[in-house]
Amino acid sequence: MKACLPHAVSGERFEFASDAGRLSAYVAGQGPPMLLVHSINASASAAEMRPLHEHYLQTRTVFSVDLPGYGFSDRSDRDYTPRLMTDAIHAAVEQFRLRCGAQPIDALALSLSCEYLARAAVEMPDHFRSVALVSPTGFRGLRAWRGPPGSTRGKPWLYKALRGPGNGWGASVFRALTRPGVIRYFLGRTWGSKEIDEGLYDYDVLTTQMPGAEHAPLHFLSAKLFSADIHSVYCALAPPVWMSHGVRGDFTDYRGQVIIERRPNWRFSVFPTGALP
Repeated sequence: MKACLPHAVSGERFEFASDAGRLSAYVAGQGPPMLLVHSINASASAAEMRPLHEHYLQTRTVFSVDLPGYGFSDRSDRDYTPRLMTDAIHAAVEQFRLRCGAQPIDALALSLSCEYLARAAVEMPDHFRSVALVSPTGFRGLRAWRGPPGSTRGKPWLYKALRGPGNGWGASVFRALTRPGVIRYFLGRTWGSKEIDEGLYDYDVLTTQMPGAEHAPLHFLSAKLFSADIHSVYCALAPPVWMSHGVRGDFTDYRGQVIIERRPNWRFSVFPTGALP
């Protein structure tokens, strides 16, 4: 895998052991620390953070991580859960603190990974100076997700169906969902336009061809990576929170924002873009 997949962003790429398995991350720049966390989908990786990574390395020490199941991180066949992803963020923060000192960091996550960053910041509030949530999940419609702590919205029957019988069924399902034309189609729905980031498209096609690429996405597709208690988590956030989203494409329903919009540490921005403003 390492010989075939290029680096997603500039800077030093390094690997480290963690409770979430072997993780890979990139570090570049100098200045106050900033952590960037990509989204969760069939073709996710740190490449989604490239525009922010390359911009902020001019003034910040930027740390972009590949979450478990993605990029150069461990893609083994195991249970992918919000707990695993949150533990990966904790491990990335610890690596940052080893390199930059024990100072609070600014952290930004995209889409579903906002749930994991928020949970990490609730569990270790002293590690975070601020939290930025870009197109976060959990706000579609008006339903309040306040399930038991740590519960998920996963559907075991759906995961079983996606994985199927034998060792090759799930991989075949994944390959069908990650054909180049399908990747382009879903990126267009994310952008709300046919004018997508062609560099990200190229990287998405490559990363979905790596061994083990299907394991985390199959859990994602069965909703096992969505938290059923996420509104309790969002409401418990103590650091300053900035939430932003666009108005084009598939990710535009944020009616659930009413659940947290009166909280004094939250502020909001809306951009005339798709889900990656």
